[in-house]
Amino acid sequence: MNSTDTGVSRHTALYGEHEKLGAFFTDFGGWQMPLKYQSELAEHKAVREAAGLFDLSHMGEVRVTGPQAAEFLDYALVGKLSAVTVGRAKYSLLCTEDGGIIDDLITYRRAEDSYLVVPNASNAPAVVAALTERAAQFDVEVADQSVDTSLIAVQGPESEAILLWLVDASQHQDVTELKYYAATDVLLNTSVGPIDVLLARTGYTGEDGFELYLPNAQAAALWTVLLDAGKEVGLTPAGLAARDSLRLEAGMPLYGNELSLQTSPYAAGLGPVVALAKKEGDFVGRAALEAKKEQGADRKLVGLTGQGRRAARSHYPVTVDGATIGEVTSGAPSPTLGYPIAMAYVDVAYAEPGTTVDVDLRGKPQPFDVVKPPFYKRG
Repeated sequence: MNSTDTGVSRHTALYGEHEKLGAFFTDFGGWQMPLKYQSELAEHKAVREAAGLFDLSHMGEVRVTGPQAAEFLDYALVGKLSAVTVGRAKYSLLCTEDGGIIDDLITYRRAEDSYLVVPNASNAPAVVAALTERAAQFDVEVADQSVDTSLIAVQGPESEAILLWLVDASQHQDVTELKYYAATDVLLNTSVGPIDVLLARTGYTGEDGFELYLPNAQAAALWTVLLDAGKEVGLTPAGLAARDSLRLEAGMPLYGNELSLQTSPYAAGLGPVVALAKKEGDFVGRAALEAKKEQGADRKLVGLTGQGRRAARSHYPVTVDGATIGEVTSGAPSPTLGYPIAMAYVDVAYAEPGTTVDVDLRGKPQPFDVVKPPFYKRG
C-alpha cells in the first residue's frame, strides 16, 4: 500500500482492480476507496440476496505478542481479552483515561500469547500509538502490520458457498463450522496457485460473511478468483456507499458518526462492552467509566424510523415541539425496508421506543418514531 506525508490519499493493493471495474472513488480515512462501481442500490441488494465483495484493506492490523499479551490487552482495552479462547474474537473499545472512545475494534486471539487487533482505518495510527505507549510496562511486542496486509470481505447469504468452491474438501468443515466472531487458517485452491488466508467470520452488514486477511502481493489474484467463483450466484463488487447503508440497517455504529473521543460507551449503548465487574485489576479509563456509569448519560443513541419518505441526514436536529432534544448521527433511506431510517443521540426523556419526535429536514420538521436498533435482522 502506498503512503505519503503530503496529504495525498493512499491506495490499497487492490486499487488497480477497482479501476478496471470502473469504480467511483472517494477519500475515506486517508485512503482512496471505491464508493461504488455502478449502482450502490444494486450492490446493497446483492449483499442482502446473494453476496458482495468488499476491499477493506484500509483497516489496520496490529499484532500483539508475548508472555503478557493477554494481561496487557486486559489493561489497554475495556474488555476482558484474557477470557477469549484461541480462535475466537471479541468486540471491544480502546478508551482514554477520561473514558472517551479512541476506537471500537475487533481483537482475535491467534494463540495463547498472540492476538490480532483490527482498528478502523482512520484510527489505526492512534490505536498503534496508544497500544505502544501502554505496552511499556508489559512483556509484549506491538507490531503494526497494516502496511503489509490486505483484507477482503465476502458478505451475504451465498458467501459460505463461494468459499467452499475454493477451499479443499479437507477444510470444508473448518468453514461450515466456523462460528460468528471466530477465525481460522485456510488454504484456498486457485488457478494462480494456493493462497493461505486467515479466515474470520465477523462482518459489518447484518448478513453472514467472512473476512480474508492475506499479504498484499496475493490480494489482486484472490480478488479476481473470488469474483470468478461467485459469478454464478450473483457475487457483486461493492463499495463504501453500500457498506454504509448495510451497516445502518444492521444498527452498527460508525466511528466518527456514532462514536468519538467525546462519546461515552454508556450513551452509545455499549455499556456491556465495558467489563467493570468482570475484570480484575485496573485498566485505562476504568475510574472515569465507573463514574460515567454511576452518573448516567444525558443523551442516548437510538434508532429512528421515518413516517414519511424524506430521509434524515447526519447532524440534522431532532426536535420536540420546536425544541432541540438531539442530533442525527447517520441517516438514509433503507433500500431493504423501503422507508427512512436513522441513528441519533436524543435526551434520555425521549429515548424510549415508541416515542415520536421530529427531525428538522432543512427547516421542515418531519415525524420519526424512536425504535431499538437493529432495523434489519437476517432470516
